[in-house]
Amino acid sequence: MDVTTEPASGARVRGTIRYWAAAKSEAGLAEEPYEAATLAEALSAAKERHADKPKLVRLLGHSSYLVDGAQVGARDHATVALTEGGTVEVLPPFAGG
Repeated sequence: MDVTTEPASGARVRGTIRYWAAAKSEAGLAEEPYEAATLAEALSAAKERHADKPKLVRLLGHSSYLVDGAQVGARDHATVALTEGGTVEVLPPFAGG
C-alpha cells in the first residue's frame, strides 16, 4: 500500500497512533487516537499533548513512521495524508539497527 503524498481535501480524519519501544515507554501508553489531515498535524498534536514528556517529544523528532503499513521515509510529513481509521506507527531509533 502506498502512502498518499498529497492530502486530497485537507479533511481531518480519525485514526490511531501506536507507539513502539522507547516511544511507548516515554508516552506511558501503547496507543492513542488522532484527529488530523496529515502526519505533520498528527505529530504536532501529539507533541502538544505530551509537552510534559520532553524525551517523548524529542523521540518524535527522530523516529521513523509507518502510515497504514507504508514507510514514510524522508518525505515531508506535511504531504503525507492520513486516512479515516488509519494507523500511524511510531518507530524510534533502535540500538544496533
